[in-house]
Amino acid sequence: MTDSVTLYTNPMSRGQIARWMLEEAAAPYEQVLLDYGTTMKGADYLAINPMGKVPAIVHRGKVVTECAAICAYLADAFPQAGLAPALEDCADYYRWLFFAAGPVEAAITNTAMGFVLPEGRDRSAGYGSLDAVLDTLEQAVSGDAWICGDQFTAADVYVGSQVDWGLAFGTIPTRPAFEAYAARLRERPAYQRQKAIDNALIEQAQAATPA
Repeated sequence: MTDSVTLYTNPMSRGQIARWMLEEAAAPYEQVLLDYGTTMKGADYLAINPMGKVPAIVHRGKVVTECAAICAYLADAFPQAGLAPALEDCADYYRWLFFAAGPVEAAITNTAMGFVLPEGRDRSAGYGSLDAVLDTLEQAVSGDAWICGDQFTAADVYVGSQVDWGLAFGTIPTRPAFEAYAARLRERPAYQRQKAIDNALIEQAQAATPA
């Protein structure tokens, strides 16, 4: 069975996270580009991901969806890239990977959508408050190292994507720790390759769209 990964994506989506991870892992892959209103909701793709959203990957006949899961899976599937820490060093890896997929994603999305927690209901929301989430996230990315110390891992791809996108779109406030972390991420060759690919695809799509 081929070891190539099939990436289902749209360049204007979280599929950028999966592509970045594939580039970091040096994994062989082919892309299948989907449109939001047509192929992403078509029967063929819904058989792969019933949610009708991207990204999804297929590897060795198995489907993986959800960006954090894709990052963690690819780190394990391509261990030669060194993107998953040893078991004895994985506490921070799992902690911050799931923190970004849970409280960070929920708090930022709710805030961006204008959802306001009723007074006194912070505990019911799970993430507490956006301020608490951002202060905690800041601790995770402070300093000159990565999430797991000196080793860059899949957790940095996922957490880093949240920080990088948040700064770009204004959903995460500018703070020195966030800016410094994002700057280190943007220097990575795999990040730059991913951006070049997806930006070119976005330009092609925009050029093909009637004015």
